[in-house]
Amino acid sequence: MENFKEKLTRVSAFVFDVDGVFTEGGIVPLPDDDFLRTYYARDGYAVTYAISEGYRIYIITGGRGRLLRDRFEKLKVSGFFPNVGDKCAVLRGLADSEGLDLATTVYMGDDIPDLGVMGMVGIPVCPADAAHEIVGASAYVSQYAGGRGCVRDIIEQVLRAQGRWMRHTIGMHTV
Repeated sequence: MENFKEKLTRVSAFVFDVDGVFTEGGIVPLPDDDFLRTYYARDGYAVTYAISEGYRIYIITGGRGRLLRDRFEKLKVSGFFPNVGDKCAVLRGLADSEGLDLATTVYMGDDIPDLGVMGMVGIPVCPADAAHEIVGASAYVSQYAGGRGCVRDIIEQVLRAQGRWMRHTIGMHTV
């Protein structure tokens, strides 16, 4: 049976939730029906770096809003799916339409709506402060909380395992 570190050597794509993963989970409602969120800059850098190395990164979230969309468009993720009620259906669609190999895909989620999706991928992971049920379903629990570096943690581990971390050190604009 393959251990976690061995699985990292085969990862080809990442799928992330947003609130509680890229953010600490807090949202501030704005008058225009949007929400204000804060993001950890190193997570953004890791996403941009992984994309520059040829990895596909998808966002599937129940969250919505123009500011949320703008964040992930600027990072140039492979696919952004907001306001999703059935994350499993979206992931199945990605597997079909994009040829996404779920056995070599990392999914990072933090709460109950992520549980079904985590059972579909080969490498389910979560932030340190994820819900108890999510921790139990994870092959790896980051030492970092949501919005505090958990995204960078898993991306960096995968790229290091594949010898692709720090192959170039020219700065990238991540916004």
